[in-house]
Amino acid sequence: MSGGDGTQCVHGGEHGTHDVGAPIHQGPVLTSTYHLGRPEEAVPGADFYARADNPTWREFECRVGELDGGPCTVFPSGMAAIAAVLRGFTGPGRGVLLPSDGYYVARALAEEELAPLGIDVRLCATAGDWAAALAAGEPPGLVMLETPSNPGLEVCDVHAIAEMAHAAGAVLAVDNTTCTPLGQRPLDLGADLVVASDTKALSGHGDVLMGHVSAADPVHAEKVRAMRTRGGAIPGPMETWLALRGLGTLDLRLARQAENAGALAIALRDLELAGGVVRDVRWPGLVDDPSHELARKQMRRWNGVLRFTLPDTRAVSEFLSRTSLVDSATSFGGLRTAADRRARWGDAVPDGLVRLSCGIEDTDDLLDDAVGALEGL
Repeated sequence: MSGGDGTQCVHGGEHGTHDVGAPIHQGPVLTSTYHLGRPEEAVPGADFYARADNPTWREFECRVGELDGGPCTVFPSGMAAIAAVLRGFTGPGRGVLLPSDGYYVARALAEEELAPLGIDVRLCATAGDWAAALAAGEPPGLVMLETPSNPGLEVCDVHAIAEMAHAAGAVLAVDNTTCTPLGQRPLDLGADLVVASDTKALSGHGDVLMGHVSAADPVHAEKVRAMRTRGGAIPGPMETWLALRGLGTLDLRLARQAENAGALAIALRDLELAGGVVRDVRWPGLVDDPSHELARKQMRRWNGVLRFTLPDTRAVSEFLSRTSLVDSATSFGGLRTAADRRARWGDAVPDGLVRLSCGIEDTDDLLDDAVGALEGL
């Protein structure tokens, strides 16, 4: 349906008129079996067994697919979505080119599961030379980007890399978790696939695991859907319904998160310039951020995740002990502000690098709490 972001988040996927007496808010369909009809009749086109399809999945997929701009397939986690793409679009003679500074579990899956099968796995920094990386060996079957990257918040040119990947005969997938469909539409920029962990901002309440893949080409969409059915990586209807419920407030939550991130990034930059313990503040919405100009061209709105670096692990621990509004947690995009020292997970970053995900607290309260804690270090 047409309309602004908020309207689409609430009403997207609705088609036709509403029957009198029908519930406005559909609940999850929990059954695993369906009536098939007489045995001589053809198998129903939609619902016959819950591993193949579910009405709650379809409602979620229709709304998210409209936001992404292509058919959507829901998965039980972001990694399940990424795994489906990595396994489905690579093979012997069809390797993969991944960001070296993107989500570390995606690299681990490629290097520990695909590479032993003889699948070529190559890496390129998000802000690196993707043309050189593509030309460094046999053309890959799949190129996967993550922009802005997690946790470094680097940005790459989706449109330019899409043209390079397609010229090499590769499928381009973009991990859009840090932006969500409201912040960036990779399919409009030339990507073939968009993947995301909807555990984060899209569902937004920290109470569900969910992911999805959307495709520009219906053939690719059907391939992803068939892989889900065969592999059994299916979400529960209740979890899907919770993600669908959270999606309704995405527009409002993103606006406050970005407002908080912008205010906090400026305050942290001031601390850095004043010679405080904070350094290397990055957020693409800062006008002097190295990624700002490119991000401004391809992102529809700013996100709520920023990063900065403290001197060491002890400083991060002291910062967290001094705050009352910032949780120590590894997910992001939720209602509550959360900080994560990323080196603890094996990311190749300084020990004191903090990825901070702004929640929807009042901006002044968050600034007083976080900045006050940092000033006291």
